[in-house]
Amino acid sequence: MRTLYLECSMGAAGDMLTAALLELLPDRQVFLDRMNALGLDGVTVTAETRQQIGITGTQMHVVIHGEEEESLDVHEHGHHHDHPHDHEQHHDDHHHNHHHDGAHHENEHHDHEHHHGHGHHHHASVQDITEKIQSLPVSDFVQQHALAVYQLIAEAESHAHGKPVSEIHFHEVGAKDAIADIVGVCMLIEMLHPDRIMASPVHVGSGYVRCAHGILPVPAPATAHILQGVPCFGGSVEGELCTPTGAALLRHFADAFVPMPLMQTEKIGYGFGKKEYERLNAVRAFLGETQEAPGQIVELICNVDDMTGEELGFAQEVLLSAGAREVFTVPVTMKKSRPGVMLVCLCTENQRQEMLHLIFQHTTTIGVRMHLCERFTLDRSVSEQNTVYGAVRTKTVHGFGVTRTKPEYDDLARIAKEHGLSLREVRAELEKEGS
Repeated sequence: MRTLYLECSMGAAGDMLTAALLELLPDRQVFLDRMNALGLDGVTVTAETRQQIGITGTQMHVVIHGEEEESLDVHEHGHHHDHPHDHEQHHDDHHHNHHHDGAHHENEHHDHEHHHGHGHHHHASVQDITEKIQSLPVSDFVQQHALAVYQLIAEAESHAHGKPVSEIHFHEVGAKDAIADIVGVCMLIEMLHPDRIMASPVHVGSGYVRCAHGILPVPAPATAHILQGVPCFGGSVEGELCTPTGAALLRHFADAFVPMPLMQTEKIGYGFGKKEYERLNAVRAFLGETQEAPGQIVELICNVDDMTGEELGFAQEVLLSAGAREVFTVPVTMKKSRPGVMLVCLCTENQRQEMLHLIFQHTTTIGVRMHLCERFTLDRSVSEQNTVYGAVRTKTVHGFGVTRTKPEYDDLARIAKEHGLSLREVRAELEKEGS
């Protein structure tokens, strides 16, 4: 399975993700030309090849009317750094930038004046940004995913400030910067077309970040809200390592947040932040083929006695839609002789964290048991046969001295509905034709 794995051991920001993914392309100029042809007023996107700690990678620059946004990380004892650290969104109450920028080490404690470099304070509403994204000359894939990511950020800002989404406003320059990062990542994922995307647990940093009207803890409230349910850690590095935009992109695209799976890597991309630490400040993107550990499946089990049939059915649908291999229920007798239900979810190890999150979110259980099961499976293949009803997919399984073949249920059901037949009649007709 073609897999994109994002290593976020030094957090993630929109520019870092863009740079890491850009390095996976055979021709980066194709992407840069597309980005600069979007028609974002005053926005120029460039990619710089540079080195950090002797390692070569890419650093993105989103320049708006000749300026890049800046912000402050606040370190111990109230000292702060002047980092161009663009937080893409800026609420009326704060100027909060979203890039890993600057060139200071984590142990420095210098006090610098903070300059934003832009002489205006125009703001854009969520509706303004939505209309701007909808007007861009991009594919439906890019547009829909970009809107979904920005909605995550808007909802997080709404929650942090206690205001409806419709009343949230972003600083105009920061909003353009965010659009460039978000649309850029969506465009790169479309160009790379992985079958699935996975990410490591996210390093969020520590300490504080300075905003226009005060100092916020790291992770900033919007970032913390977006990352609920995602495995995160703080560590000893001072500064904001994961920005709201980076968090929203990871939350939207990553299927699971797990250690790197067994993977045959084809390409590796290094996306640098502009801050320099004693350790490499980069998102690493790995593109390659993954395989599940042979013969293993994870079994997640919980018992509930206070859910309706509708609620249980909905939970099963959610788990199956998220990629669970199988979900089923078994009637059980619980404490005090109460009738209950045992919910069983079968998934791969890579899906385990996501399935646990969904089980706790959509059921009333307070505990889930896990078993790692060895299993024996037949090899499977799917072919397409031309029949009197058109193309029909056929599944063949074989192994252990056994071979079985049968048409796919979805195709049988479609034919039955189109021709007013029963499944048995369609199956019999296809068997007759094949004999």
